[in-house]
Amino acid sequence: MATASSRNGSSGGGGAGSVAVAPAAGMAAPYRALEQYAPLDLTLFVACYNEEPNVVGTLETIQKAVKDLPLTYEIIVVDDASQDRSVEVIKDYQRRNPSVPLALVPNRKNQGLAHNFVEAAFLGRGRYYKLVCGDNVESAETLHEVFKHRGEADIILPYHARCENRHRVRRFLSRTYTRLVNLLSGYSLSYYNGCGVFRRADVMRWHSRRSGFGFQAELVVRLLDKGATYLEVPVVAQDRQAGSSSALKFRNWLSVGRTLLGIAFRERR
Repeated sequence: MATASSRNGSSGGGGAGSVAVAPAAGMAAPYRALEQYAPLDLTLFVACYNEEPNVVGTLETIQKAVKDLPLTYEIIVVDDASQDRSVEVIKDYQRRNPSVPLALVPNRKNQGLAHNFVEAAFLGRGRYYKLVCGDNVESAETLHEVFKHRGEADIILPYHARCENRHRVRRFLSRTYTRLVNLLSGYSLSYYNGCGVFRRADVMRWHSRRSGFGFQAELVVRLLDKGATYLEVPVVAQDRQAGSSSALKFRNWLSVGRTLLGIAFRERR
């Protein structure tokens, strides 16, 4: 486990189990007292936008991942006004699998991933919270590895120890983004956009108000500034099996730029 005292390369990139000295007080968070009333261990937010070929596979992957793990959980699928048959295939999955704790929230208007990430946190009932993208890019083994570390730190951060079938351009851009966030924040993490496990109360209290793909980095940096502990977990990255990613669209890079500026000029604790 590492903590917010791990600035300027003191522990970043050390992998799962790397240790840094914690501040004596840690993260002062009286709002976390409400966690004792959380009836479930984990809320999984599945983000869905035009994922008809992938979303059922994502739900099946989650079922494989939680098998044999001692946890209670729920799945909240937010369909962000998909233009394909995503909602229909999810409803069909619900009918065929009534024992799966799955709720579907269909948006009438597209709201964006960052907005839905926060909304699903408020809808959830779990103590811990994780985004699972509906494109089924996280394997059951990866999810299982991340889930089993819940509670070992305030934030469980997966990072890509190995990339399978991922284009070199995406790997280069991802490494560059991570280095920029580390430079601007003063921390030394291996990855910021790995869909980590958070305390749901922390997401509701300290979430980013920005849109776009940079919201996770801003949330992580904000929590570390507050004294949160983190654990980095090595996983294998893979690309989606069907459809195309929107990560490289111009509007997303604009939002990433705004996120980097926000991190650079953020109010320090």
